[in-house]
Amino acid sequence: MGTGGGAPSSSSASSGWSGFWSSALRSKRLVSPAEKAAAESNGRGLSRRLGVLDLVLLGIGASIGAGIFVVTGTVARDAGPGVTISFILAGASCVVNALCYAELASRFPAVVGGAYLYTYTAFNEITAFLVFAQLMLDYHIGAASIARSLASYVVSILELFPVLKDNIPDWIGHGQNIGEVLSINVLAPILLILLTLILCWGVGESSAVNAFMTVTKIVIVIVVVLVGAFEVDVSNWSPFAPNGIKSIFTGATVVFFAYVGFDAVANSAEESKRPQRDLPIGIIGSLLVCIALYIGVCLVITGMVPYMYLGEDAPLAEAFTSKGLKFVSVLISIGAIAGLTTTLLVGLYVQSRLYLGLGRDGLLPSIFARVNSKRHTPIHSQVWVGCVASVLAGLLNVTMLSHILSVGTLTGYSVVSACVVVLRWKDRTNSQLSISAKQEGVICLVAIAACGFATGLLFRYDASPIFMILAILVAVGASAALLIRQAYSDAPGFSCPGVPLLPCLCIFFNIFLFAQLHHEAWVRFVVLSLVMVGVYAIYGQYHADPNAADTIMYHRAPEDEAQ
Repeated sequence: MGTGGGAPSSSSASSGWSGFWSSALRSKRLVSPAEKAAAESNGRGLSRRLGVLDLVLLGIGASIGAGIFVVTGTVARDAGPGVTISFILAGASCVVNALCYAELASRFPAVVGGAYLYTYTAFNEITAFLVFAQLMLDYHIGAASIARSLASYVVSILELFPVLKDNIPDWIGHGQNIGEVLSINVLAPILLILLTLILCWGVGESSAVNAFMTVTKIVIVIVVVLVGAFEVDVSNWSPFAPNGIKSIFTGATVVFFAYVGFDAVANSAEESKRPQRDLPIGIIGSLLVCIALYIGVCLVITGMVPYMYLGEDAPLAEAFTSKGLKFVSVLISIGAIAGLTTTLLVGLYVQSRLYLGLGRDGLLPSIFARVNSKRHTPIHSQVWVGCVASVLAGLLNVTMLSHILSVGTLTGYSVVSACVVVLRWKDRTNSQLSISAKQEGVICLVAIAACGFATGLLFRYDASPIFMILAILVAVGASAALLIRQAYSDAPGFSCPGVPLLPCLCIFFNIFLFAQLHHEAWVRFVVLSLVMVGVYAIYGQYHADPNAADTIMYHRAPEDEAQ
């Protein structure tokens, strides 16, 4: 009896497991140039209103927040004037990442999805879903944290008026802690609701707000650099690296995240007027502007005040106050508000477009795929994103969650670099790459990532340089195998140079930085991945359709629903 009863159960489990993997390993088809052109010329869906200047400002708005006024000084306290080199190293790494993004953004049909869409095509459905989940948690926590910081800055500006000074309760803007987890903040959700309404109104209107705020903070940063240049004492730049080269590299791992945001340009593909030309310019152009601004601020702040005397909370403002230039400190506060507003606005924008992409593919309920026929914006997705961020910002002490940030960003950047390599294989062989050749290539990519993580751990815990050299040599060997044993061709649009070596370098360095994160971040990566595999097993595998783009790519809400 026992044997007879167990056979159907075992067969059912085997069938279920087989069905799961059959769904998980599905991938999107890489469309032909003709199909891509047809998709982009379709007049439905999101409104194409963003020009190249809008895209550059979008990338700058996403990247430069209050961090330019805080992070620069914080890292300088350890790296000294060498913090300038830290920003250059991190910027160079981001440029390589941006080249990978630019190739894929010019290669794919101009639709939403970004890293998720690229992964779905180059790898498979489950990997794309996990990349989305890791990125989205970063965005949700980041939006809540930025909203609370913005609320605090707004209250600080209001308290400059004597009638309001010391009369605004903490629970309004600064946050009233209740235990270790709860922290009440009323202003942060209000600010999020206002920005959500702007984004729901239309991409043109939200782009105008972003452009105004971004130009404002760029002008303020330039004024700060020019005024500060007259207060520089070059003797403060010596010694340039007081704590050695390692502090500069450690600083680079910290300031790397000050550049994060250019991927927002890739997610605006469906709203770009001329995506194939403008997206690469927007991605790389915004990053180069950010690098120049960061270098200028680093040189000024370390030249004005000896690095060991820089403040921790507002180093740039304190540096100008110490020189008797209080009006510049006020400008810095205004710039910080403008910076946080644009970072938050673009962050909310990107989140809604990612949800829209998954709704279209069936990995999330179809309500996320609806685009309002009057406003040409995904109102349902945008409102959902605003609600999640508002709840987190209004009730939770998100500062304690900062240790688990940046996991999604580093993961996403690494996978995008791998996508460039994999999709070049498919080009040469018309998507008929043999299974064994692809498996060998993927193994090499995984080996490079593993070596990057191992090198990062060894560097972090001051292990013998011999072990780090061994790990690097293994990564070099895997990269050489990719170069020699795989066939590559040029991309049809913008082409990332040095494939596969440059993307391999990206993967190695990104995962090296991953190893520098807090232990809680590693736990978050594993736990969230397991949870989302469960979500996919329960819902995603039964509703997803890799070919859904043909039917719901430009799905819109009916007129009666749009009202």
